[in-house]
Amino acid sequence: MIYHVITEAAWNEQQQADAIEVASLQTEGFIHCCTQEQVAGVLFRYFKDQTGLLILAIHEQKLKPELKFEKSTNDELFPHVYGPINKSAIISVNPIPES
Repeated sequence: MIYHVITEAAWNEQQQADAIEVASLQTEGFIHCCTQEQVAGVLFRYFKDQTGLLILAIHEQKLKPELKFEKSTNDELFPHVYGPINKSAIISVNPIPES
């Protein structure tokens, strides 16, 4: 299982679509994801003090686009999805509790 943090607004805008796209797909060529162990660090580094966030749990084997684990922050391997995330791969969508 891999995870993607998305704003509730971005998720709601794409309800009619078959797949989820975010800005990084256009600017960097992939969608940033993380493993369960990396979620807390990602939230702290990139989403601190933000509200209205959701976490998507994504089943890796159901993804249609290519998935690569690549070195990123602190030389950790992070999952990057090279295309829109098909909704059929999204197992759950849950709000991230505000701290």
